Amino acid sequence: MFLGSHTHSIDEKGRLTLPAKWRQELVGGVTITRGLDDCLFIFPKEKFGDIAQEIDGQPLQVSDARNWARYISGLADESEIDKQGRILLPQNLRNFAKLNGEVVVVGVVSRIEVWNPEKHSAINQTVESDANALAERLGQAMQRGKNDK
Repeated sequence: MFLGSHTHSIDEKGRLTLPAKWRQELVGGVTITRGLDDCLFIFPKEKFGDIAQEIDGQPLQVSDARNWARYISGLADESEIDKQGRILLPQNLRNFAKLNGEVVVVGVVSRIEVWNPEKHSAINQTVESDANALAERLGQAMQRGKNDK
């Protein structure tokens, strides 16, 4: 499980050192892809495989399914963790998330997010200013989901 926030730097070769406490869960390699809200998502390869299977199971006739498949996999890249605990973030993904130098690395249970510090701060402020209402809306949506089963 990935928890917590850390400030790290991307080196001149585009490598990011991951927090030591997360590395054991990533020994099989990672898949890096565009995330939502202008960050990158990093998944253990196995977890991304599960997501890819779910996406691939959607009907081809549904344009949103096709577009989501393109979005999540079109720029995705696989990487192995080197002996120093680093992964390579491809230039096109760094450009997408506006990452250069210092970044914020956030553990979000089953994935890792990599953020531009200014963007992360702005998103965090928005969430914190509306956390109670957000929790309420999410709770209601989860309850509706349970009732649909």
